[in-house]
Amino acid sequence: METADLNDYTVIKEGEAEILMHKKNKVFFNKAQVNNRDMSIAVLRAFISKRKQEHDAMLSKRARSSGKVVEKDVSEVSKEGAPTENGEDNGKTNGEEHEASSKDGSKEAAKTTYEPARRELKPPRVLEALSASGLRALRYAREVEGIGQVVALDNDPASVEACQRNIKFNGLMSTSKVESHLTDARVHMLTNPKEFDVVDLDPYGAPSIFLDSAVQSVADGGLLMCTATDMAVLCGANGEVCYSKYGSYPLKGKYCHEMALRILLASIESHANRYKRYIVPVLSVQIDFYARVFVRVYTSASAMKNTPLKLSYVYQCIGCDSFHLQSVGRSLPKHNSVRYQAGLGPVVPQDCTHCGKKYNMGGPIWSAPMHDQEWVTSILNGVKSMKDRYPAYNKICSMLTTISEELPDVPLFLSLHNLAATLKCTSPSAAMFRSAVINAKYRVSGSHVNPLGIKTDAPMEIIWDIMRCWVKNHPVKAQSPDHPGSVILSKEPSHQADFSRHVGSLSKAQVKKVARFLPNPEKHWGPKVRAGRQITSKHVSLIGHEAVNGHLNGHKEAAGAEEEEEEEKEDVVEDEPEMKRQKITEVIASSS
Repeated sequence: METADLNDYTVIKEGEAEILMHKKNKVFFNKAQVNNRDMSIAVLRAFISKRKQEHDAMLSKRARSSGKVVEKDVSEVSKEGAPTENGEDNGKTNGEEHEASSKDGSKEAAKTTYEPARRELKPPRVLEALSASGLRALRYAREVEGIGQVVALDNDPASVEACQRNIKFNGLMSTSKVESHLTDARVHMLTNPKEFDVVDLDPYGAPSIFLDSAVQSVADGGLLMCTATDMAVLCGANGEVCYSKYGSYPLKGKYCHEMALRILLASIESHANRYKRYIVPVLSVQIDFYARVFVRVYTSASAMKNTPLKLSYVYQCIGCDSFHLQSVGRSLPKHNSVRYQAGLGPVVPQDCTHCGKKYNMGGPIWSAPMHDQEWVTSILNGVKSMKDRYPAYNKICSMLTTISEELPDVPLFLSLHNLAATLKCTSPSAAMFRSAVINAKYRVSGSHVNPLGIKTDAPMEIIWDIMRCWVKNHPVKAQSPDHPGSVILSKEPSHQADFSRHVGSLSKAQVKKVARFLPNPEKHWGPKVRAGRQITSKHVSLIGHEAVNGHLNGHKEAAGAEEEEEEEKEDVVEDEPEMKRQKITEVIASSS
C-alpha cells in the first residue's frame, strides 16, 4: 500500500525547497511561475534590507531629537540649581533638592536617549493568502534571510493537506517558520488588520475580490505583492468585465499590457483610499502571461488627497492610435496649503487633430511612476550578487535590466511598427527613430513590456512630423484620401527630423549586448490546468500533446529528452536514494 502511495507522488525541487506533488493534479502547481517566485524573493530581500535601513534612520532621528530636548532640560536644571552671587541656591532652600533633581534629570536623559535604541525590529511576518502546494511559502522561509513567520492559507482541504505535508518534508526550519491554515483568505485578512509586513496575493485569475481585505491587513510601510493572470480582461477583450472587477475601462492599444499594470495599480489604490491609505509602487512587471505588482502601503489622510493627481483617463484615436492622457485631478496653491480640484479637460478635441477620426476613452489608470528606480537598481544588484540562488536568474535579470532603463515618468508607449502600419510605409530602425527623437531634444527609452515599444515625452505632433520626414525619403503608394495615413501625410511637417545617429539611441544594455528579452524555455509555457480538473485532450493547447497523452495513458510526461533527463535527476521518486524514499514514505503516511 505504501509503495502505491509513493508512486502517486513526484518530488519537485525549486530553489532550496522540495515539494511532493500528486500526479493526478489534485493541487495546482505551475512550473512557469518560477519567474514569479524568483522575482518575489528578490523584492522581498530588498524590502527586508530597506526596512532595516528605515528603522535605523528613524531610531537615529529620534535619538538626535530627544538628545537635544534632554540637553536643553539638563542645562535649565543646572541654571536653576546653580548658586547665585549671594550664595543662595537660586530659589532653592535645600541643596539636596538640587542634587536630587540633577540625578533625576540625568536618569531621564539616559532613559529618553537609550530607550528607542532598545526597540528591536521584529522579523517581517509574511502572509501567503493562496498557498496551494505551499512551494512559495517554503521558498520564502528557506531562502530569504531575516524573514519571520510565514502564514500560508487556502480554503481547499486538499491544498492545505498538501501544504502541511510539504512543510514536514522540508524539515525543521520549515516547520518552525511556516504554518498552514484551512480558511478563507479574505476573512483571515479582515480579522488581522495591519498584522502582516508582507502580503502575497497570487490567485488563479483575478485578484480583485481579495484587494479590499489585503490593503487592510498590510502593516504601515508594508509590502503588498499582487498577481493578476486574467490578462485578456485587463487588455480589453471584455471591457465591461474589467470595469466591474477593477473599476477601469481598458483600451486595445499596443500598450495594452502596460495599461493592464496601471489598471491594477489604480484598483489597489482605490481600495486603499477607502481606509485612508495609499500605495507607493516599487516594481511593476508584465511577465509571461500575467501582471505582477509590488507596492508599499501607507496610512495618511492628507497624503491620500494626492491620489487624483496620480490617475488619468486615456484618449486613444481609433484611426491613427495616437493617445493622450487627462489627469483626474489637479492641485492649486492656496496661501500656505494646497487645494485640490477636478482636472481640466478635455485635453483633446472631438476629432483627432492628426487624422480626423474619433477617440475612445479608457481608464482611469495609474499615470504616476510604476517603478522606484532606486529599488530596481538595488534589486538588480542583489540578484546579480546571488546568481546561483535564482533558478530563473537569466529571465529576471534581463527583465530588471530593461526596467532599470525605462523612463519612469512616461506612462504607456508607442509601437514603431504600428506607426509605420498607419502610414503604410517601411519602418525606420529603432536606433534611427530614437535618434530623431533625441535630436529633437526629447527623451526616449524602451519598455520591458514590448521589445518594439518606445517610451518618450515627445508630443504626438513631433512623432508624426518625424514619420512624415521619414516618408519623404521613403515614398509610399497613394491611399484613399480618407485613410488616416493619407490625412496625416497630407500635412507638411512643422519640425524637420534629424535622423543622424545619436550616441544615446542605444541603451546601455544594448551597447553591452546584454540580453533584455529572452524566449520561453519550452513549448506551452503558460498557465496550466486548474487544480482538480481531469486532464483531457482539450488541454493540448496548455500542456502539449505529449503531456496529455502521458496523463491519459498513466505514464509520466514526456516533453523532450532534456526534460526527461531533468525529471530523472530531480523529479522522479523512484530514482531517489533509499533514505529519501523512506522520508517521503513517512511524510505521506503521517499526513494520510
